[in-house]
Order: sequence, then structure tokens, then C-alpha cells
Amino acid sequence: MRKAYKFRLYPTKEQQGRIQFTVERCRLLYNRLLDERRVAYETAQTTLNYYDQANTFNERKSHIPALKQVHSQVLQDVAKRLDKAFQAFFRRVKAGEKPGYPRFKSIGRYDSFTYPQGGYWLNGSKLKLSKIGDVKIKL
Repeated sequence: MRKAYKFRLYPTKEQQGRIQFTVERCRLLYNRLLDERRVAYETAQTTLNYYDQANTFNERKSHIPALKQVHSQVLQDVAKRLDKAFQAFFRRVKAGEKPGYPRFKSIGRYDSFTYPQGGYWLNGSKLKLSKIGDVKIKL
């Protein structure tokens, strides 16, 4: 059983900017990956999966320098989030339910990111987030 805890963060103005930057890059990457899947199916009748898209991140970082400022596992989680949306879509299609194709995310529809394995450390009343900094936290 998974448990999730929520704690209030108290970032500085600079850290708020970095957090917003990270969320925005994740949103743009999600939309780009979704578009690639859509185009691949419409043009070549092929499907892309998580591994096909995650293996392109090094090349993407060389073409889009802003992605280098986001922790790599955060970017991988964006691809996993999209893959999970497609798995749910295909499950609903197979079950005969109303499928609901995964949506492109506007600014108000994508508002979080995840460090799945590493990139964060708890140090007393500070949470160190990789590529963001030490954020004050109330435990």
C-alpha cells in the first residue's frame, strides 16, 4: 500500500520561480510527447511507448537547453505520466467505456512534478530539491 504525505513548502521568490520554471518545462514536454504519439500514429500507424520517448531525452537536452535545468528523473516521470494516461485510455477502449483521449495540458491543467527515486533530501526543516535548492518545509 502506498502512502503519500503532504507538507507545506515555504519557498523564496527565487525558488518559486524555479518551481514554476520546472512545472512549465514539464507541461511543455508532456504536450510535445503527446503530439509525437499522435503524429506517429496518424502518419506511420505506429505507436510509441515510454521507452521510445524516454530514450530521446539526451538528444532533446542538446536541442533544448532549458531541459538541462530540470532534474532527469522529473523528466522521466513526465513520460511515465503520459504513458499511464494512454494505458488508461486503451483500457477504457477495450472495456467499451467512453475512452477520453489524453488531453494537451494548458497552464492550469498541469501543476505538479514528481521526484520518483532521488533528487531530494530532507535536512531538518529544509527540503533540498535538486536543481531548485533548499526549500523551507513545515513538518
